[in-house]
Amino acid sequence: MASGGVSVASLWTEVNRCGQNGDYTRALKALSKILHENKEDVTALHCKIVCLVQNGTFKEALNVMNMHGKVLGSEVVFEKAYCEYRLNRVESSLKTIESAVEQTDKLKELYAQVLYRLERYEECKNVYTDLIRNSQDEYEEERKTNLAAVVAAISQWEKKPQDDLGLPDLTYELCYNAACSLIGQGKLKEALNKLRKAEDLCRASLAEDTDVTDEDVESELAVIHSQMAYVMQLQGRTDEALQLYNQVIKLKPSDVGLLAVTANNIITINKDQNVFDSKKKVKLTSAEGVEHKLTKKQLQAMDFNKALLAMYTNQADQCRKLSSSLQSQNPGHPRPVLIQVAQLCREKQHGKAIELLQHFAEKHPESAAGIKMTMAQLYLVQGHVTKACDVLRSIDEFKHKSGMISALVTMYSHEEDIDGAIDVFKQAIDHFQSEKVCSPLFSITLTEYELGLSQSCPLQPGSAPHLALVREAANFKLRHGRKKEAISDLEQLWKRNPKDVHTLAQLISAYSLVDTDKAKSLSKHLPSPDAMSLNINVDELENSHGATYVRKKASKLPGEVVSKEPGQAEIKKKRKKKKGKLPKNCDPKATPDPERWLPMKERTYYRGKKKGKKKDQIGKGTQGATAGGSDQLDASKTATSPPTSPRPGSATGAASSSNVAPPRQQKPASSGATRKKAPQKKKKGGKGGW
Repeated sequence: MASGGVSVASLWTEVNRCGQNGDYTRALKALSKILHENKEDVTALHCKIVCLVQNGTFKEALNVMNMHGKVLGSEVVFEKAYCEYRLNRVESSLKTIESAVEQTDKLKELYAQVLYRLERYEECKNVYTDLIRNSQDEYEEERKTNLAAVVAAISQWEKKPQDDLGLPDLTYELCYNAACSLIGQGKLKEALNKLRKAEDLCRASLAEDTDVTDEDVESELAVIHSQMAYVMQLQGRTDEALQLYNQVIKLKPSDVGLLAVTANNIITINKDQNVFDSKKKVKLTSAEGVEHKLTKKQLQAMDFNKALLAMYTNQADQCRKLSSSLQSQNPGHPRPVLIQVAQLCREKQHGKAIELLQHFAEKHPESAAGIKMTMAQLYLVQGHVTKACDVLRSIDEFKHKSGMISALVTMYSHEEDIDGAIDVFKQAIDHFQSEKVCSPLFSITLTEYELGLSQSCPLQPGSAPHLALVREAANFKLRHGRKKEAISDLEQLWKRNPKDVHTLAQLISAYSLVDTDKAKSLSKHLPSPDAMSLNINVDELENSHGATYVRKKASKLPGEVVSKEPGQAEIKKKRKKKKGKLPKNCDPKATPDPERWLPMKERTYYRGKKKGKKKDQIGKGTQGATAGGSDQLDASKTATSPPTSPRPGSATGAASSSNVAPPRQQKPASSGATRKKAPQKKKKGGKGGW
């Protein structure tokens, strides 16, 4: 009998009824009363753990299992592993599952989920394949959905080709996972079509439920829209992708992983533009719980973008801190070092940047190729072309590639180091000639797999790329006057194609400087002039309509008499004289100004511009002053005051000036009728106004 007069049987009845109704909180109260009577009741403890799990209190359920571990034993292995999985203790959950005595179906289901979280996709795929093959229940469709997700993860993150497992795309989850798998294979157009199909299936399935609102539908479609935007971004349709991303952000979905991925992709579109928007979005990538929702590669990409954003926003210390942290987490990854180098270059510290790259290349030779390319670029920025060439030639993977040879020859030519450029050609040609011939077994058929094998083999001596390289080397030497050095290349080309007359002519020209006898013997192989002649009428060709050059007739020599036919008269060509044009409004009867060709300031009648207005104006000056007061006080301006004494030379000056015309009379006369009076301003206001 339990406390309060209630029997244990009735309490178990209450527990059973609450379990069927889903009222696990009330069931826990009844179980607590049962355990009060018997603390080691295994069934009651197991039921209590299940109720706690159903309520989502995983930590409390795990504490109960740890406290009563000896009593429970292996009864609650699944519950313990599940609680550890939900608490993101994935490694502990894996150990709990592996320690189980018997691997039940539900333990295998959980085991597959744990392997997926640990990114052990191949093992996870095998577990799901075994479960689908050996079980038949109502959860088969969910297992197929999870298997499709595993195949998509292998395709996206491990870039491994997968066999077609024959999974249908009848649901929008299966269709979405199939689209993700196509994205990993690079089939973007097909992936976008699959995502559109998944969207239609999702809308159709949710339309059947009357309780689902439009907001719920859009929230469920958010992950599909985000993936569609990602495909558009890969296709270069960034404007459409950005629009879809912003729609997903505005919905504010509860999935922090979806929000983080969407915000990160917006940051990658913004790059070094719109950095204020990127600083807002970067906060979404650092939300709580994101690290448990995304893969390691996704989290790594977000950290890289955070460091780059700090660099673009001129947060140098933050950029160094983030890149150093990334380098410690990924010692062999070159990207953290490249971010540090970019920050140093923004600070104009190219020397330190090159030292950092050199140190990383020596420490991690597997990533040295890309690092050395960056070093060469920095040397070129500083103007050290020769050092850049030395660094590029030290990259064994690329030094015999056609692009690298072209770049090296161009840089050596820029530095006028012709010997260095010729040495690059020589090493490349020797490399081709020393390579072994591929096995002919790989070139019998042209299936995709065998064609890939034949392309991976070394290039054969005498192949088209090899001969093209020899041709370029010979032309380069001839162009720079190194005919003697071009002989071996030209001989090799001529032996491959004896009918090549152009190469033979070049070879004869080169031998003419070294060995004239050899040049004469080779000239015998040239075709005869008759064989090279063409049945063409030269005169007819020159006089044709499309000819750009026409032969001029021979000019008559001095003293030569040209015979004329009888009746032929001399024809003289008359040239018509064009009448000169006169300016507009010109009067031909008026005498033109003889100084009209001179600038106005150099003409005799120019007296400068009048500055200001009349001095004597009413209303000017200080308040109370009169306009004529200054003239009355000025003795020089009074007419009644004669000079007290005659000024020397005043009489002669007056006489001489009387014969000279005033300046206005020197100016060419203009009719007064042509002058227009200035229009008078109308007074404002009506009649009787001020």
